[in-house]
Amino acid sequence: MTDASTDPVANAIPERCPVTDLATDYDMFDPDYLKDPFSAWAELRETCPIAHTERYGGSWLPTRYDDLQAMAKMVPILSSKSPIVIDMPEALTKDDATGYNAASPISADPPEQSWTRRALLPHFTPKGIADDRSYTERLCNELIDGFVDEGGCDAAVDYAQQIPPRVIAKKLGVDDGMVDEFIEWVRGVLELGLQQPELRAKYRDIIRSFFAAEVADRRANPKDDLITALCQTEHEGEPLPDEVVVGMCNLQLVAGIDTTWSSIGSALWHFAGHGDDRRRMADADDGLWDTAIEELLRFYAPVTMARNAREDVEYGGVTFREGDKILMNFPGANHDPDHFEDAH
Repeated sequence: MTDASTDPVANAIPERCPVTDLATDYDMFDPDYLKDPFSAWAELRETCPIAHTERYGGSWLPTRYDDLQAMAKMVPILSSKSPIVIDMPEALTKDDATGYNAASPISADPPEQSWTRRALLPHFTPKGIADDRSYTERLCNELIDGFVDEGGCDAAVDYAQQIPPRVIAKKLGVDDGMVDEFIEWVRGVLELGLQQPELRAKYRDIIRSFFAAEVADRRANPKDDLITALCQTEHEGEPLPDEVVVGMCNLQLVAGIDTTWSSIGSALWHFAGHGDDRRRMADADDGLWDTAIEELLRFYAPVTMARNAREDVEYGGVTFREGDKILMNFPGANHDPDHFEDAH
């Protein structure tokens, strides 16, 4: 484990005021909320299914499946242009040292969302990931071989967090010796950077500058990798602009690493605490594993993002004002007992 005193992205977490009322003052970083969000969501579903807070610039928190499903379809009124729920101060947003707008499918509205998604899809079909799957299986076995004789490991640090950076590095065609840097960058943007905007801006610029250099290299020296493929992809008869390719690479690194290591880590954590499930799955066939993976992804959903109201709009008895942030609480939707038997 990295010592906090030498960790390049670890700083003191800002002090916070205690939560007075979940419905009007929820705190997404409150230790009690992070420890057991399920109870908070259950309470809100019954008392205030679309909660609000003024913390961190203000946001709304829907908790019911039907509401999340409806809001996800409210395009373009609820925009995906800024998918992180806490915006950076305007000065830091303007002071982007790279000059790139990191365009990608998760931070775009139609029609941009459609063609950026289309550009990536061929590389993530079953055929497109066949080599990645073989590599991932070998990597997982190698990681296990590295600690099995010791009788144990830190499943998060030694296993879950090692897989996505290496797989993504291979797909992008970059040196897998940069895995530690990738982990640092992702933590700097998403884990600690959400509460420390200067840190988030720093690592945003590092990531974009890194991929800007990689894109320039692929333009001059094509390789058999995803960056080259995106550089050679066309939209309306023209190659994808550099900022779009940089944005897609940014998506692979930041979103791909964070969600995947969270999913793997959550699954391992579940089995560590549920012996019956662990013993049952030890001898399970592929069919049961497919079901178990779907259930683990539902129960420990790793994805949340924000939508932004482009105009005043009423929904479910509340009014989203232009510019309001709505936290797309997909994990909360996945625990709605009106849609899932034994939801939690």
